[in-house]
Amino acid sequence: MAMLWLLLACGGVLVLQGLILGRGSLRKLTYERHFSTETCYVGDRIEMVEVIENGKMFPVPWLRLEAMLPSSLMFKRSRETSISEGNIYQNHTSLFMLRPRTRITRTHQIQCTRRGIYRMDSATMTGGDLFAVYTPSRQITLSKRLVVYPELLGDDQLPSSWKTWQGELAVRRWVVEDPFLITGIREYAAGDPMNRIHWKATARTGELQVHKHGYTADPRVMICLNIEVSEQMWNVVTRPEMVEDALSYAATCAASLIHQGMAAGFTHNASVNPESQAMLRLDPDYGTANLENLLEAMAGVDMKTRMSFHEMLRLEAERDQEETVDYLLITAHLSEAVRESIHGLENKGHRVSVAEWPDAREAAV
Repeated sequence: MAMLWLLLACGGVLVLQGLILGRGSLRKLTYERHFSTETCYVGDRIEMVEVIENGKMFPVPWLRLEAMLPSSLMFKRSRETSISEGNIYQNHTSLFMLRPRTRITRTHQIQCTRRGIYRMDSATMTGGDLFAVYTPSRQITLSKRLVVYPELLGDDQLPSSWKTWQGELAVRRWVVEDPFLITGIREYAAGDPMNRIHWKATARTGELQVHKHGYTADPRVMICLNIEVSEQMWNVVTRPEMVEDALSYAATCAASLIHQGMAAGFTHNASVNPESQAMLRLDPDYGTANLENLLEAMAGVDMKTRMSFHEMLRLEAERDQEETVDYLLITAHLSEAVRESIHGLENKGHRVSVAEWPDAREAAV
């Protein structure tokens, strides 16, 4: 009989501690997470800070915190956190206890190894009593976003075609024709677009005459990225490492142009993840804010084609643009269709330069 009463007493204590410590273990428990920065470059080291607070007068005997994070964020290992890594995501699990009315701040060192726009929307907390009689669980909405820009290259890493084009652009910066500034008429010359012909003057003189424009010191540059690593590629990129190199090249070009006070834009023929909210096309503009938008658009490029490169260039030529644009094409190949689209841009008065990808010749073999 004494043994029975002992068992009943033990059972009562077990249930009571479960009701007090387990059932309400997540009550007045808060969790916050933020990064030391919302944007960074590939290779940068940042911090992820977690704040867990127990606002009640009872301790939490054990608390398990789980979160799915991108595998491209390389965390420094710690004894408190178990990491299960996959190709795309990694599962982080932490197990610890919380004293009454205690706040814990944990700082994780992270190295960003791949470009992208990452959303970390939730985390899961599970608490319990000493004997796991009650184990309530709760999902926490975080809605955090981290943008990792492409890596910026040094001068010694840029291809020679970039240095040549940049030098030509610097010279033309002071002799670029302004389509809004008409200073007179002149005889037609080979390469002049049809929309510059002055028909009244032509009829009067009997020879083709075109508008003569003044000059401006403000070239507008549009960076066009082709993610097709070869003419035969379709849909999914077959050599993603080449596209990453090209994006680093595009990002370096954009940063250099903006820092020199010029207007830069960006477009590409890749698809983007709808959740990333990345832009498909950005018109040439000035300033640091525009550079951030350009870099974010580059971070959001997916490894799938949205349309062929020559079709994208054809659409560019059909745009109603009042000013001439310097197009910089970053492409691994120049097919006949791409060349025809380039001629279409040039016939509209735009200037087109082609930059070779690193290893582009190897891809063409």
